[in-house]
Amino acid sequence: MAQKRKLPPLPEHPAHKLHTDYLCMMIPLLAWPVFLYGLRPLVLSLVALVTAKICDHLVAFLRRRRYDRGDNSSLVHAMLLVMLLPASVPYYVVCISVAFSVLLAKEAFGGYGAYPFHPTAVGYAVAAVSWPQYLFQYPVPFQEQLTLTGSLDNVLFTEGVGHVMRTGGIPNISRFDLFLGNYASFMGTSPVIILLSCGLFLLVRRRIDLIVPIGFGISCGVIAWCFPRIGNAQGYFWQDTAQRMQSVQFELFSGVMLFSAIFLSCEPCTTPKNRLSRLLYGLLWGFLAMMYRYYGSYETGVCFALLAVNAASGYIDRIVVKLSANAKGVLRHVV
Repeated sequence: MAQKRKLPPLPEHPAHKLHTDYLCMMIPLLAWPVFLYGLRPLVLSLVALVTAKICDHLVAFLRRRRYDRGDNSSLVHAMLLVMLLPASVPYYVVCISVAFSVLLAKEAFGGYGAYPFHPTAVGYAVAAVSWPQYLFQYPVPFQEQLTLTGSLDNVLFTEGVGHVMRTGGIPNISRFDLFLGNYASFMGTSPVIILLSCGLFLLVRRRIDLIVPIGFGISCGVIAWCFPRIGNAQGYFWQDTAQRMQSVQFELFSGVMLFSAIFLSCEPCTTPKNRLSRLLYGLLWGFLAMMYRYYGSYETGVCFALLAVNAASGYIDRIVVKLSANAKGVLRHVV
């Protein structure tokens, strides 16, 4: 009786270690919403991971190819997407948005390395457009823990910090609570020290660089300083410094800004390759994110701004490379 030939193992995925490090960083980030709201954030994360795995297996079956166990990019995108959602979001919203991020944003373009748009941003955009009533109402921390199943009618909800600033108000959050992440927001709003520690780990491991986050932070900070949404700062930008500094703190450290700067900014498949291009990419992303915050329909516009700069990523790279080549040609001619 002939033995069935055993297929050779697939080579290790080139980004396996990158995705593993990202998944490891989700553990400390997930611990904080579990502390605030109970086990529901953990169950939401498991639902997202299972949905991403099912989608990957489904694509492998439909394309009649072996499932690549080393490609964990879908798991990373699923976890990042869950971290951008409130802990009270229904399970079906998680399943559908993760399925869109994997099937539409990733696999429809050919899989890892071929997609032009960040899959996490695509999944978030689908959820925000389809179910805004669930994404922009946040459960108040330290109340009765959220139930795993059943109705959440008895849960106390509140608007986000961005909504308060948009209406001209000043968020009733102390500086200590702001940096501790102790306010109603999405699940990725962990203490600043945890977010920065995760970013430092990824930086030391060379999974991210500082060019895009620095450009993003500079752009957001300058706009928040020059055009504050809170208080009554008037006159030149060097006047009313206390109110302008308060505006910068709330804009940069509330909502998804810091989380996005660390975990969404350095996706290797969607960011430019040239160093100057990445700086311009970060500056443009920060500008568009603030414009969405100031004038957009949703209080959180980082992912919509990210999709816009993803579309221009290749053009930025080509323009910078062409201008650099022309500049070197001119200097060579002059010399």
